[in-house]
Amino acid sequence: MRGTPLCSSLVVAAALGAASPALAQDSKSAAAAKELTQVLVEKKMDSVAARDPNAADTFIAALTFPGQIILITAKYPAPPLLNEKLAQNNHRDVYVELNSASVPESRLIITDLGGDGLKAKKAKRDDPFDSRDLGGKTLAFDGNWREDKMSEADYMKAYSESDEQYARLLSVLVAAAKK
Repeated sequence: MRGTPLCSSLVVAAALGAASPALAQDSKSAAAAKELTQVLVEKKMDSVAARDPNAADTFIAALTFPGQIILITAKYPAPPLLNEKLAQNNHRDVYVELNSASVPESRLIITDLGGDGLKAKKAKRDDPFDSRDLGGKTLAFDGNWREDKMSEADYMKAYSESDEQYARLLSVLVAAAKK
């Protein structure tokens, strides 16, 4: 009988430990978000844009504000127009064009309210949360997958995919900002 309370405690601790890593997942985009912010501050820029190296008709742009990054990527129906804006370093204009005139179904907007990479959930109840808008459907990374009518596994899959994609897109923008 002496081993029973300890055994019960270990089972509870293991169950809690197994449940929490899913939502405490490390952000793959954190390092790239930090690097982009540092490069933009050093260059005294608040926006950056680039062509996606994986698709000639897709562009990426980000606006930064103290403590946040808003990134957009989308296909653009007239790539030469945005290529010209990039050549003239009109990064903010690229951002505006992607927001207003890009192909809506291809549009991905990541709102990183900490400017520190995507987080799967809020740290505290009243904290702001990151989000992803894909083709007009928004997913809030607030840890409330039930409100989005999702399972926790589907929520975490969407988070992981978004975080990986955000990290890749940020890396492209870091390279563009360093030029």
